[in-house]
Amino acid sequence: MDRIFALIYGIFAYLVFLVSFLYSIGFVGNIIVPKSIDSGIGSFPITSAITNIFLLSIFALQHTVMARPSFKRVWTKVIPKTVERTTYVLLSSLALLLIYAYWQPMRGVIWNLSGTTTGAALQVVFWIGWGIVLTSTFMIDHFDLFGLRQVYVNLKGREFAHPRFRKHLFYKLVRHPIMSGFIIGFWATPQMTTGHLLFSIITTAYIYIAVKHFEEKDLVNEIGEEYVRYQEQVGTFFPRIRKNYRKH
Repeated sequence: MDRIFALIYGIFAYLVFLVSFLYSIGFVGNIIVPKSIDSGIGSFPITSAITNIFLLSIFALQHTVMARPSFKRVWTKVIPKTVERTTYVLLSSLALLLIYAYWQPMRGVIWNLSGTTTGAALQVVFWIGWGIVLTSTFMIDHFDLFGLRQVYVNLKGREFAHPRFRKHLFYKLVRHPIMSGFIIGFWATPQMTTGHLLFSIITTAYIYIAVKHFEEKDLVNEIGEEYVRYQEQVGTFFPRIRKNYRKH
């Protein structure tokens, strides 16, 4: 019964993630969803900015702290190890939904290229960014990343092991293509408002800090010298431009 409950819990958490992920596309892109980054009734600009920064900080703290190995060692004494990733995914998704629900629009226009060729190109790039995010998850292990493989392996009574580190497809070009896709999706917009700009700046800064100062260190500790060589060969978020110098 415990294994079945863990599987149901894992499926539920995955569905919540799926809703939050799809909603994030509509939220950032002002597409279809009932409340997007530029819709709703805002308050004074300073109040809106403080509220939005607070909401993003909640997600950043949850997402960073719960991902650290030291936290996991303590956390798995409270909850079963088999649902640790599932719980992380669920709480991350709920933190995102909190942002969408209480985000305060800030409608000052930085640029508006809607209806132009450049605006249309930016819209295409927007979709490419989100496509990179989704496809990159399958290039490692989508179901491991979002906690489903853990609860499935537990249901079968087998011992869980993370997939082996591999460099293929997008991961031959950049070390963190999922984050690359997010950055592209956040910035590629035909109309950039002050609220959207605030969101893009803070999320990009968070991605950089979290990856460079936390996740990369954890990966080096986990994988070792192989990952250090990978860091030397492949760019973090965007492909490196190698220059060939001719000796005279």
